[in-house]
Amino acid sequence: MSSDAPDQRPPVVTPVRVVIGLCLLAPFVAMLWVGSYAKVDPTFIGIPFFYWYQMLWVLISTALTMIAYKLWQRDQRARHGGTK
Repeated sequence: MSSDAPDQRPPVVTPVRVVIGLCLLAPFVAMLWVGSYAKVDPTFIGIPFFYWYQMLWVLISTALTMIAYKLWQRDQRARHGGTK
């Protein structure tokens, strides 16, 4: 009788994957919660808050997506033993 240990696979939900999910979810929550930014004041260089807040989230979303992608790449390399 052979007592080979079953193939140990890393867990699907890890802290890194939770952070990745939060990075991708944050822009959606921020933009869908319209009541939080549906106002004129404070203005920034004459632009009402409603508009500059959304444009700021374009930059924040880009940064968060980039962070999520880099974390995903690192996670995949770790799962596959650094062969990628």
